[in-house]
Amino acid sequence: MEDLLLKELYKILKKEQIKIKEPMSQHTSLRIGGEADYMVFPSCVDEIRQVVLLCKTHNIPYYIMGNGSNLLVSDMGYRGLIIKLASNFSDVVVNDDNTVHAQAGVLLSKLSSVIAREELTGFEFAAGIPGTLGGAVTMNAGAYGGEMKQCLLSAKVMDSEGEIFTLDNEGLKLGYRSSILQKNNLCLLEAVMKFNKGDKQQIWDKIHELNSQRRLKQPLDQFSAGSTFKRPQGYFAGKLISDAGLKGYQIGGAAVSEKHCGFLINKDNASAKDFMALIKDVSRIVYEKFGVRLEPEVKFLGNFDMD
Repeated sequence: MEDLLLKELYKILKKEQIKIKEPMSQHTSLRIGGEADYMVFPSCVDEIRQVVLLCKTHNIPYYIMGNGSNLLVSDMGYRGLIIKLASNFSDVVVNDDNTVHAQAGVLLSKLSSVIAREELTGFEFAAGIPGTLGGAVTMNAGAYGGEMKQCLLSAKVMDSEGEIFTLDNEGLKLGYRSSILQKNNLCLLEAVMKFNKGDKQQIWDKIHELNSQRRLKQPLDQFSAGSTFKRPQGYFAGKLISDAGLKGYQIGGAAVSEKHCGFLINKDNASAKDFMALIKDVSRIVYEKFGVRLEPEVKFLGNFDMD
């Protein structure tokens, strides 16, 4: 099956777009994860669709990822094929009507810079969010009072059958860290956003101000997956964890950040097993102390039963 799958992949992609037994630790911000059987880097919508249909034909599990900023991969890796949409699928076009068309793999930091250079305002909040547009739309990412819902006009998506269609803002059903993409396992291919003209200096000042706040408050110099937990209604996850006395709490190489307790970090060559144990311990202790259940925001990939 391996030789057959590779033979078929070579009909769709160039050799340099395919990797075998690829360490997932090289593709996640946590720097954790075993090997994926296959990883591919498609450069256009048709290549993505063909790879998905190939996996379905051969009954090969597949997972579509961005730059892995919100992903914990099992120490055992992933038995299947990873489709990575990052710099290989990251074109951005700014139009005269102040709409922006962007592919799913573009980093939010790059996208915000492109938008700012065009003197468009409304995307400053996303400048420091790690991750790609695909993940941001799927999770309706937000920060500092802004969220993707505010600027999205429409999105071109693909379902698990390889069908491609477009959803408008309402059809995306964007809520707190949720969307129809997440609920129905849809893959974002491209998005169209709309912005207003603004003052160039004010736009860049806002970006620098928000990035400065992030550097002061968040452990950006540590390997993490961003905020590990969703915000519980009426509470802040970081404050609950801090109030539970868990600042610096550590299991193996995984620890609660002392700078911001909402971030769990890979402090010292942590394994996925360490990280998962820390998530469970933090969740349990917070619930025992305050009766509030913390729901992970980080995504899990692979088999953790054997880790």
